[in-house]
Amino acid sequence: MAEELPDWMLHAFSEPRLNRYLRATGGDAAAATRLYWWNVEASAALYGPLHCLEVTLRNALHDRIGQRYGADWWDAFPLNGNGRRLVARARRKCEERGMRSVPADSVVAELSFGFWASLLSRGYDRRLWVPILHRAFPHYSGRRGVLYDSLWSLVLLRNRVMHHEPVHHRDLAADHAKIYRLLGYMSPELVKEIQALDRFPSVLARRNGPDSRF
Repeated sequence: MAEELPDWMLHAFSEPRLNRYLRATGGDAAAATRLYWWNVEASAALYGPLHCLEVTLRNALHDRIGQRYGADWWDAFPLNGNGRRLVARARRKCEERGMRSVPADSVVAELSFGFWASLLSRGYDRRLWVPILHRAFPHYSGRRGVLYDSLWSLVLLRNRVMHHEPVHHRDLAADHAKIYRLLGYMSPELVKEIQALDRFPSVLARRNGPDSRF
């Protein structure tokens, strides 16, 4: 299959990587090339909304837990084993950059989207969600588990985007709507600002429109 693709593309991106796009387009090299570039463009367009969701989430959760346990709340709150490892890793990264005394804000910035989403998992329901974290979503009245599942699906999307993996096979329209829905639970004002800059609807329209060639 891959021999139909340009040599420069095979050398730049690798045959195993490009074969996934060939399979998605039934072996049509021209369509696979267009799909590859569309995947790059779609990932770039999703980056902005995902960026805002991740940063807003971590600040909302950090602020709420910090009100109860202090700025370095991870030292006072009994995180599970994985949570403690992630905090320790975040601190090490800060120390490796020459920080002698690591401020809480630096640790917050180093902790992953997955870490913050995990604070809404079932294991923390009674210790975090019920007493504290439901207040981080003032415009949400549903169940914690539904919120967690939605966030975790976007953690997986974010990881694919950031690691340059295919996202074209996902229901990206639903993913995009989900990002805004979750942001709206925290800050409806921010939603309006992001939408004014969001390129993703036009990118998606080029794939789903009548002139789509992949």
